[in-house]
Amino acid sequence: MSPHILMIFLDGVGIGKKDPVHNPFFNVEMKALARLLGGKIPHLRDAHITTPAASVVPLNATLGVPGLPQSGTGQTALFTGFNAPRLVGKHFGPYPYSTLKPVIAERSIFRRLLSLGKKPFYANAFPRQFFEYIGSSAKKSRVPVCTMSWLSSGFELNDAVALSKGRALSSDITNRRWPSLGYPEMPVLTPREAGRRLTGFVREFDFVLFEYYFTDKAGHAQSMQQAAEVLGELDGLLEGILSAFDDGSMLLIMTSDHGNLEDLSTKSHTRNPVPLLAVGSRHRELTSNAENLTHVVPAIIKMMN
Repeated sequence: MSPHILMIFLDGVGIGKKDPVHNPFFNVEMKALARLLGGKIPHLRDAHITTPAASVVPLNATLGVPGLPQSGTGQTALFTGFNAPRLVGKHFGPYPYSTLKPVIAERSIFRRLLSLGKKPFYANAFPRQFFEYIGSSAKKSRVPVCTMSWLSSGFELNDAVALSKGRALSSDITNRRWPSLGYPEMPVLTPREAGRRLTGFVREFDFVLFEYYFTDKAGHAQSMQQAAEVLGELDGLLEGILSAFDDGSMLLIMTSDHGNLEDLSTKSHTRNPVPLLAVGSRHRELTSNAENLTHVVPAIIKMMN
């Protein structure tokens, strides 16, 4: 029987050096993550970790193409299993290259799960400003890969109403930014409450995706304080997920598209590998043969089929 899968996509998180000065993963205490991994945090000299509960392996994000990995091509590779940088001959971002749009429409994980008769769910909610943005003809080409994958599969995005009713999750996890967007009554969650909400979605759907991009923003800001806040909320989210998690029937996947946050000595992306964390049902099966970004979706599809 295939597991119900929760995938947490973290924008801009690589595996870096064991350096508390520049790598916030060794400056910030992440209790939930450390418990899963037997007290370890992956770094470049120890990037493969396996415990009874979880596995971590490094994924190559460069995909044999020179230059620094970018979100448009990296996320396309991750969510389609197709070597997008090689197709366009370069790393490109933050939005997908024009020639990648048909690939996303035809080969995204949402589309492929639908063909298997599975029920996917993109958990993120968006404010009215985003709907106005993507509705502008001048902005239609500037849609992120996750959003494009969902829309091109025939689905609609979650809005503020869905979020207020507990039927979606904010991209910032807690909803605390929504009052500044014109939603003063939006209830604020703790990261742990948000995690439990995500696990609830997993009980309802076969595959749930949540996208978190504040990791990349903190990396570009080169701010250890901002990184600590982001990782603290992320660890709280993980704790909430695991508090309601059934490791016999559920699989949690956490991964990224390129490095950034793990090295605050630079404002740019890095060529570091990205982590693939799997927790719960058949976690070793998912990670055992994964070596780069293109291997994640095929492994998920094989497991779900």
